[in-house]
Amino acid sequence: DEEFNELCFEFGLELDEVTSERDIISKEKGEEKAKGASDTILYKIDVPANRYDLLCLEGLVRGLQVFKERINLPRYEKIIPAEGEGQRLMITGETVQVRPHAVAAVLRNITFTKERYDSFIDLQEKLHQNICRKRALVAIGTHDLDTISGPFTYTAKAPSEIKFKPLNQSQEYTASQIMDLYRTDSHLRHYLHLIENKPLYPVIYDSNSVVLSMPPIINGDHTKISVNTRNVFIECTGTDITKAKIVLDIIVTMFSEYCEKPFSAEAVEVVYPNGKTHIYPELAYRKEKVKPELINKKIGISETPSSLAKLLTRMCLKSHVIGSGNNIEIEIPPTRADIIHACDIIEDAAIAYGYNNIQMTIPKTYTIANQLPLNKLTELLRLDLAAAGFTEALTFALCSQEDIADKLGTDISATKAVRIANPKTAEFQVARTTLLPGLLKTIAANRKMPLPLKLFEISDIVVKDPNTDVGARNYRHFCAVYYNKSPGFEIIHGLLDRVMQLLEVPPNEENGYTIKATEGSAFFPGRCAEIFAKGQSIGKLGVLHPDVITKFELTMPCSALEINIEPFV
Repeated sequence: DEEFNELCFEFGLELDEVTSERDIISKEKGEEKAKGASDTILYKIDVPANRYDLLCLEGLVRGLQVFKERINLPRYEKIIPAEGEGQRLMITGETVQVRPHAVAAVLRNITFTKERYDSFIDLQEKLHQNICRKRALVAIGTHDLDTISGPFTYTAKAPSEIKFKPLNQSQEYTASQIMDLYRTDSHLRHYLHLIENKPLYPVIYDSNSVVLSMPPIINGDHTKISVNTRNVFIECTGTDITKAKIVLDIIVTMFSEYCEKPFSAEAVEVVYPNGKTHIYPELAYRKEKVKPELINKKIGISETPSSLAKLLTRMCLKSHVIGSGNNIEIEIPPTRADIIHACDIIEDAAIAYGYNNIQMTIPKTYTIANQLPLNKLTELLRLDLAAAGFTEALTFALCSQEDIADKLGTDISATKAVRIANPKTAEFQVARTTLLPGLLKTIAANRKMPLPLKLFEISDIVVKDPNTDVGARNYRHFCAVYYNKSPGFEIIHGLLDRVMQLLEVPPNEENGYTIKATEGSAFFPGRCAEIFAKGQSIGKLGVLHPDVITKFELTMPCSALEINIEPFV
C-alpha cells in the first residue's frame, strides 16, 4: 500500500484512502448495516479533473505502466470498413432544437468479463458526472450491435409519438409516461429537466424502427449490453460537439484494449442534416513543438533535451528531440484532450521529473513588500479616531436603492450608483455611494445602547465612471456620526479639526482646509457646510434633516461628517 501510495504521488495522483465496502458502510450507516458486506480492499484514488483518461482501471493501469516504462504507449487506430459494410448514423434536422450533435463508434469482437463490464459502465457514469456536466453537454449510449441493424437515425419527435420499452422495464411506455415513471427515480430524475419542457424529445432508431435510446434519459431495453455482448455500438449525443468527440475518444481508447484487434475501433459514418458526412471516432493525433530551454526555465531545472523527451514519453506524450537538440516534438494522443497549451506539456514534464526533486532556490528577483499607502493611512486614522472616543463600524458595501437615494432626499439617478443586475434581496441592490446609511442603520440596530452613540467607518464607496476600464471607481471615504439628545454639531466639527491636525493640514485657505456654508438634501437647512482641502471639495458635515432621521427609524438628533481621504495619501 505504501509503495502504491508513493507511485500515485509521483504520477500526480493521490491515494485518498485504503478501505473496503464494509468499512465504508459501517462509517456511514453503522456496524449493523455493514454485516455481510465485502472485505475486499478498495483503493480510493483522487484523479485531477483534466485527466479523463484515468477515470477507469484500464486507463489508470495503462498510464502507470507507461510511467514505469514497463510498456510502450499503444497506438490507437480506427478501422474504416469496406464500402457499404460500415454503420451509418443519420442526423435529421429536427434535432437542432434539442440536442443537435451526435457521434458514434463500434467496438468489434470485444471480450467482456464481469470486471471489465462493470468498469465499462462505471466509466460512462464518471464521464456523465464531470465532462458531460450531468448529461447536459453529452449523454452516452452503449448498445449491443447484434440486436439491431443499421443504418441508424437520430431524430426528434413529439413525446406522444415515441414508444419503447426502457432499460430494465417489463413493458412499453410513451416518452411522456417514461418522464412520469422516472420522476421518483433517485438516479434518473436529475436528468429529466434537460428535455422535459422541449416540444420534441431526441430519439435514436435503427432501420427497423427499434428504439436504441432516448438521450439523455434512458436506453431501450432491446439493445442492452451484457457480459456476453461481442459488438458494442457507442453513440454520444449532446449540445457541445467538442465534448462529445472527447467522450467518444475516451471510451473507445479505454476499452478497445479488449477487442480482437487491440486498440482498434471501427469507424461509423455520421450524416448531417445538410448532407455532409463525417467519420467518427476521430482518434486524432497531433504534433506540438516545445523548446527544451522553455521547459527547463518554467520548471526551474536543467535537464538535457533527450532526458526531457524521455520524461514526457513516460507521461503518455511520445516525444523526441528534433533539429540539433533545440526543439522537442511531442505527439499528443487522442486520450489527452487536456493538452491545450505548451504549459500543459511543461506541467507533465514537471510531474515526471518529480515535484520533490526540483531544487528549492531563492528567486532571482529581490522584492520587498510594502503596505499600500492608502491602506496605511486608513490604519493610522482608525487608531486615532478610536482614541478620540468613536467606535468603529464595518457595514455592507451593498445596500438598497432607498438607503442611498430616497432616505437621503435625493434621486437615484443623481447618485451615479452601480446597480446589481439580478439582486437576490432588496437589501443588496446597489453599491453604496456614501457610508452614511450604513452607520445610521447601525445606530438603528443599537438604539438600546446608552447615549451618546459615536460611530465611524473608513471604507470604500463605488460610483460609475465611464473613464475607467471597468466603468466604475472606488473612493476611500471616512464617515462619522454623533447621535444624542442634542445634535452635537460642535463635536463633529471638533472631530474634523482633529483629523486635519493628524493629517498636518492647517486651517487656512492657501494650503490648508476651510469650510463654507452650503445646503445638502440630507442636512438641516443652515446647519450644513462643505469642506475644501487641497483645492477641491472633499465632503460635507452638518446636522441631519429630521426627515432623514425618521426614515432610518431614529428618534434623536444626529450630526454627521463624511470626507474622501484619498487626496491626503
